[in-house]
Amino acid sequence: MRAYWDGARLISRGGHEIRAPAWFTVGFPPEPLDGELWMGRGRFEALSGTVRRLVPVDAAWREVRYLVFDLPGSVVPLGERLTRLRGLVAAMGNPWLGGLEQVRLPHQGALVAMLGAVVRASGEGLMLHRDGSLYRGVRTSDLLKLKPYQDAQARGVGRIAGQGRFLGMLGALEVEDGQRRHFRIGSCFTDAVRRDTPPLGSLVAFKYRGRTEEGIPCFASFLRVDPEPPDPVPER
Repeated sequence: MRAYWDGARLISRGGHEIRAPAWFTVGFPPEPLDGELWMGRGRFEALSGTVRRLVPVDAAWREVRYLVFDLPGSVVPLGERLTRLRGLVAAMGNPWLGGLEQVRLPHQGALVAMLGAVVRASGEGLMLHRDGSLYRGVRTSDLLKLKPYQDAQARGVGRIAGQGRFLGMLGALEVEDGQRRHFRIGSCFTDAVRRDTPPLGSLVAFKYRGRTEEGIPCFASFLRVDPEPPDPVPER
């Protein structure tokens, strides 16, 4: 879960204070840090529950680490920032604070190999960062996310009305997969599809990135309406 250290407290990407125990941030530097709170692969739901509590639970927070990857207050290129960052983390001596490993790859083949290894270990993908770039708090061509995606099909079983600019159109499509799991697809619809919603019962293709412990696809987004498979030809 993305988290910023402003020199005195941890803040979520949405600007809300994260109420970590006082012992967790002891020794954090007075300068801003950018990083992620981490509890291990496949444990996002447990981490989210821990981080969102107004009264922190010490036992849960002892499983969390703050892995930092950039210095928002620095005006030097990334390569120099990383050198400074590694020195800061080493000097802190706080076991809950760590530096996220960042490496330079020699060629595209090495990049593909690393992406494959991360995905096989249940990681989402890689972040590619230009060495000479300055820090910016938004996604730019200097900072790219590289990840594969999985796709599947499900049946449309319900419609959720849109709000805001989608008022009067489709907001999300409720679907059911082959294991009778229900979930919603709410992104990547064109305005034309939102206005002319696929009929309920349609076979919908969607892409996603991993699954929850209950088997629900994460970040499901619309791809297309697929044609129905042909009826099997009876054997003679």
